[in-house]
Amino acid sequence: MNHPIIIGISGGTGSGKSTITDAIRRQVPNPITILPQDSYYKDFSYLSPKERDRLNFDHPQTFDNDFFIEHIKALKNWTSIEMPVYDFKTHQRTNETITKEPTKLIIIEGILIFENPKLRKLMDIKIFVDTDADVRILRRIERDMEERGRTLRSIIEQYRKTVRPMHNEFVEPSKRFANVIIPEGGQNEVGIDMLVAKINQIMV
Repeated sequence: MNHPIIIGISGGTGSGKSTITDAIRRQVPNPITILPQDSYYKDFSYLSPKERDRLNFDHPQTFDNDFFIEHIKALKNWTSIEMPVYDFKTHQRTNETITKEPTKLIIIEGILIFENPKLRKLMDIKIFVDTDADVRILRRIERDMEERGRTLRSIIEQYRKTVRPMHNEFVEPSKRFANVIIPEGGQNEVGIDMLVAKINQIMV
């Protein structure tokens, strides 16, 4: 291969992007490099904790997409990168990084990866995970309470103020850029099997 195959997986919060990514990782024999857009939030350490809490983390401008694109291009040119580590409890980057090595298959995932034209140009296959809103919010509540130390009240307030409006304004319209739409997310075994079969065919 002249360059790695790059697959973009997008969809609303809690849609099942990570579940599909895990299914691909299990069923594709080749090594896979996974790059989540969530690791590339801008560093807001210069703001006070209260100011960071008021930020709209579902808006495209909160992502450092230039840095994200730089790292994807490096991997595409078979160069390793140091992926930033983001602390979702304090809304700032940590001093740690994770070394990511280039592989023949690279998966980038995130709610807004199809919104950015420069990001879209780097993808060979674009997959949108389409899951009902009620299922997505329940998954988000579970994740944010267990993994990010949020309260139920703060999750619901954030969903009403930013998550739902930004989904309607940016995420849902970006679905039209997808090559493949998988309804019901990780529950769609037939869709996942077809996707994995296509990836394995390309990787031969």
